[in-house]
Amino acid sequence: MQRVSAKSITPRYKNIISNLIKIGVVVFAFYFIYTKLSSNQDLKGFLELIHQIPTIEIIAVISLVFLLMLVNWGLEAVKWKRLIQPVERISLWKAIESVFCGLTWAVFTPNRLGEYGGRVFFLSPKRRIIGAVAMAVGNIGQMVLTNIFGSIALCIFIFRFKPMDDLFFLFLCTIAFIFCSFLAIFYFNIRWLNGLLLSMRFTRKYKKFYTILARYRKAELFRILLFCFARYAVFSTQYFIMFFWLIPSLHIADVLMMVCILFFVQSNLPSLDLFDVGIRSVTALFFFEFITDQSTAVVACIASIWLINIIIPAILGSYFVFKLNFFGSLKRN
Repeated sequence: MQRVSAKSITPRYKNIISNLIKIGVVVFAFYFIYTKLSSNQDLKGFLELIHQIPTIEIIAVISLVFLLMLVNWGLEAVKWKRLIQPVERISLWKAIESVFCGLTWAVFTPNRLGEYGGRVFFLSPKRRIIGAVAMAVGNIGQMVLTNIFGSIALCIFIFRFKPMDDLFFLFLCTIAFIFCSFLAIFYFNIRWLNGLLLSMRFTRKYKKFYTILARYRKAELFRILLFCFARYAVFSTQYFIMFFWLIPSLHIADVLMMVCILFFVQSNLPSLDLFDVGIRSVTALFFFEFITDQSTAVVACIASIWLINIIIPAILGSYFVFKLNFFGSLKRN
């Protein structure tokens, strides 16, 4: 009998393990999605709300919001391609694949941590940790905008709907200004973090993973921030479309304020993508009750955008999960 060497067996086992992980990720994602969709009363309320609206109008509005979802994640793919460029050059299509794959991983992991794995496994094995650091830079840029706009909107909300002592309100505005200034300064000087890590002995041995932080200059960080702003504008527009469609009596300034607050609260609360719709709905109801009494329509808007922006991309991304290369030595599908 011919003896089979360990070297010839290893690749086969790697392939089996790789396929089992991929199947497991997809099964987990679809299980979580199914359980959440089947019990989601907000989506049922949305369907009931639009029941009397002409079909052609429903198709037009939902198609426009869906198209903006593709634009949103397309912009994220371009941003990701630029962020990873100093480390590894990837095609735009590969960037799109990795973004959608990351969304599939994100739906069942706390605070979207799985999104990092879904993306970096499209990179060469030696560059994956560096890729996660690069992705974090882009996420920080998005967080900076979300927190700045959200802080401003909260100050306006307090001024309009929660009157308080002038001195205390000035104090809150000052804290918000300091907070926003710190975020902006930190982002545009992200290389300081590299210097800080190098100054500590126990992190110095990992410098090959985070020295990429020193490569991002202010001009490049500003370009990345423009992509972040474009994404912010796109998904804000999605909310504007849905709210003005279902609650046409709302004023654009009120919706802008509420949307900025909604994004701010969401970004600062720990959550799971699939259960995030509950947090979104509770937050929206609390703040929107100051400008409208149509709570059903508010929750319906939140639920429909959650479905379009999170669930549908996660389903689409399940196809790209099977293109992941966990071990690096295996041929891609």
